This record gives sequence, structure tokens and C-alpha cells, in this order.
Amino acid sequence: MSYKYPVSRPSLDGREREYVAETVKDGWISSQGPFVKRFEQAFADYNGISHGVACSSGTAALTLALRALDIGPGDEVIVPEFTMIASAWAVTYTGATPVFVDCADDLNIDVRKIEEKITPRTKAIMPVHVYGRHCAMDAIMDLAHQYNLRVVEDSAEAHGIRPVGDIACFSLYANKIITSGEGGICLTDDSRLAEQLAHLRAMAFTKDHSFLHKKLAYNFRMTSMQAAVALAQVERIDEILAERRAIESRYDQGLKDVRGITLMPPRDVLWMYDIRAERREELRAFLAAEGIETRLFFKPMSRQPGYHDPVWPYLNATRFSADGLYLPTYVGLTAADQEYVTSRIRAFYGAA
Repeated sequence: MSYKYPVSRPSLDGREREYVAETVKDGWISSQGPFVKRFEQAFADYNGISHGVACSSGTAALTLALRALDIGPGDEVIVPEFTMIASAWAVTYTGATPVFVDCADDLNIDVRKIEEKITPRTKAIMPVHVYGRHCAMDAIMDLAHQYNLRVVEDSAEAHGIRPVGDIACFSLYANKIITSGEGGICLTDDSRLAEQLAHLRAMAFTKDHSFLHKKLAYNFRMTSMQAAVALAQVERIDEILAERRAIESRYDQGLKDVRGITLMPPRDVLWMYDIRAERREELRAFLAAEGIETRLFFKPMSRQPGYHDPVWPYLNATRFSADGLYLPTYVGLTAADQEYVTSRIRAFYGAA
């Protein structure tokens, strides 16, 4: 179905076309093209981190990070219950086991519940900055230090939040804060980890490119054309984040007194504007008929078929996933557009 107001739409109003045309003109369209290193350096510099390693997706970034930290069969990784399934899948891809921890009221992992899930097999914690809300990283880093654990930040929805873990992993999918269409990037201050990430993403070729591969690796490389788009996006990231902050403020104002809507805690950076809604499915159908797309919250990981837990304790993640949704959120969404969206929500609930 085509919507006048989709939940997301990429903003490609910078030098994206110019840079892509340059890659085509020069013929450097593969991962060996110069834009890959330019993007890696620009994004690392923006975040105040020493090294960036670009790759083919956010899921690939998470998988590379775990492998670079030597996580594999027999190991456990603490993962939030409330997240996109790629977080858990990346752990499973390595042969390790994801161990799920419920979310707090801000949808992020509940730090108070992490310690009880740590076992002798636990090797890492994977906090996710859900919908652009900063996890309680000081407390998570303290736990990691206490138990000698590594920290892999799933920052897929959090461009603009400065990483502090061993490796931070960003998605560059078309609906993310900045994009390359498909793509991802790992950031780290550890030069040895950066070398390992780059080695693993490119099929673990030896330096002489002799076709002797000493370990299982991946073809998770980013093309120079994708990196050209990503670089142009990094050049505009402050502008993009500022416009998204304005979108958040306008939604807050337009929905603050609507009975039937519960506003969620503020975001540190806005990926998607999320709310909780009474009669959610009726509201979604009403908005769809008005040309407004919405999306549901994530499903809890222990409810997923691949990780099904037959003993279902009461979870915050279950409660939030039952009535949560997010609204159109993208650069180019005007004040008038948002007034239309919020007016339709108010009309549904009978608000003036």
C-alpha cells in the first residue's frame, strides 16, 4: 500500500548524487574504492572514535563485532528482550547463546536485571539504544568491568549517541537516521579489534592475497557507491539530527493531551517517534485510510519462534509490544504534515 505519509523516507539532499557519480566516472565502484575509507574516517571522527570499519549491514556489523571478540559456541551474550531480532540473530550466527533481559520503562534493557543473568559462560553484554534512547551505559560498563565482560553496543537506531563500549555497531539501512541504502559500520578505539573486523569482513584474505584462508570469515564488504552516499549523509548529520529534534518536539506538543495516547520518554536522538495507543489496531486502520503509515513495536525475543520460551514470565517487553506503535518520522516531514497526522489521531479519540 502506498502512503502519503510513510513511516520513513530517506533524505538525499546533500552531495549523494555528486559522490555516486564520481564513483561511476572513476570506475571505483567496489569495496576497494576510495569512498569506503573516507566514510569510515568521517564517521569515526564525528563520534570521537579512532577506527571505523564499514560493512554490508547493521546485522553484519554485530556479527563481525562478536566474532572479533572471539565469541562463539558455548558462550553467552546478554541481549535485551525488547529489540529488533537482528540483535539476537547476530549472537546465534556465532554459535553463542543470547540470554534475554527485560526492558525498563524507557524500552531499553533494565540494567537492574542484568547481573542475575550473568553466568560463567557470559562473555558480553549487548545494550541496544532503542528508538534513539541512550542506555544506562555507565552502569553497564561498571558491570562489564566487574565481571570482565565485553560490551557490543547495538547503535542501529542511535546515530549521534557517542559510543563507549568495546565496539559500537550502526545500521545504515534506508530508514535509519543516516543511510547508505543498505550498510553498516563498526566503531572502536582498539586498533587490534579494528584490524580483526576488517579482516573478517573481507573473507580473511592474507596480506599477499594468496587464497589461503586460515579462519571462517565473511564477504560483508561495503561498496564504494554505498559509502559515497553514507559520506554525504555524515556531512549533514547535525542538520539531520536537528530537524529530527524539531519533529519530536512538534509531536510532543500535538499529542500531549490526547486521551488514549501515552507519550514515551524523550529520546536522546530521534529515530522513530513511538507512542502507546489504546485500541491500537483500530487506530492503525483509521490512520492507514487517511494515508498515514504506522509500525508496531518490536516483539519480545522470548516470544520469537527461534527463541521461544515456554515459561513466559510477565515482561515489560510484552506489555509495551501489545499497544506500542510509531509514527511517520523523517527529514522533510513539515509542521503542516505533522499537524495533519496529529489531527487525525485526535479525531480518532474524539479530542478537539
